[in-house]
Amino acid sequence: MVHLAVLLAALLGALAVPAQAADYPTRPVKFVVPYPPAGTTDVLARIVAQWLTEKMGQTFIVENKPGAGNNLGVDYVVNSPPDGYTMLLVNPANGINATLYKNLTFNFIRDIAPVAGLVRTPNVMEVTPSLPVKSVAEFIAYCKANPGKLNMASSGSGTSVHLSGELFKSMTGCDMLHVPYKGAGPALMDLIGGQVQVIFDNLPSSVGHIKSGRLRALAVTSQEREPSMPGLPTIGETVPGYEATAWFGVGMPKNTPKDIIDKVNAEVNRALADPKFRDRMAELGGKPIAGTPEDFGKIIAAETTKWEKVVTSSGAKVE
Repeated sequence: MVHLAVLLAALLGALAVPAQAADYPTRPVKFVVPYPPAGTTDVLARIVAQWLTEKMGQTFIVENKPGAGNNLGVDYVVNSPPDGYTMLLVNPANGINATLYKNLTFNFIRDIAPVAGLVRTPNVMEVTPSLPVKSVAEFIAYCKANPGKLNMASSGSGTSVHLSGELFKSMTGCDMLHVPYKGAGPALMDLIGGQVQVIFDNLPSSVGHIKSGRLRALAVTSQEREPSMPGLPTIGETVPGYEATAWFGVGMPKNTPKDIIDKVNAEVNRALADPKFRDRMAELGGKPIAGTPEDFGKIIAAETTKWEKVVTSSGAKVE
């Protein structure tokens, strides 16, 4: 009789997890963006949150938790209950910071479960309009004629925006001062105002300023030209071998039930297959990276390894 009771309890326990996943979500879900509003991570999170809210029957609330080069927001998610009600907008800094920061309180690959890839986007090298350069070659010449006089903005230490610039510095010999901001929004405002001269920003947060003429784009950081910016060259056309892209996705705390992860993954993949959603991503320069949670985990691991080499070779440091 005891054995039968144990067997029945085990059976009910096994049935409980799929039932929870089937009902999920039953209350609002926090979608943590570890940067201030207006940057690429924030823009993407709000587009995805709107889709998930409409399709999954509960509100997905974007919460901006900036600070410590993205690490405060990550730490918050790592220490949240693994119940599916706290998500993270995964971004390039998560792969970069593993090497750049020496005393993190978490191990990103170990402590965040990959849920779904979203998009990969180029960064764009852009300058304040008052700078007298209109090409990458002209910029390099101007920089070398004025060593140490140019300020290179970024959306924060450890971001792909920062490391794309460090890679450029190490490959060209340009001497620029890195000025980290708490997100792309304030960095772009100072670039427009001329307080800083150049940034290697994620395209989605800069595209509006470029098209309006408030900023001058010189080139994209990807290996191939960006279809949404016709006529804009790649940095690699002037600096052979240069390539850097930003990638984004969704993560949850480790030990989140697989059924919940799979349910969110399936809905994100439906979004990435939707023509209107894909068109919105394309307008921002984003190319979908659909796939399984395991596929996204491989991207995180590969990008962590790639940027470890860049951090080491460039000598990038946290200011």
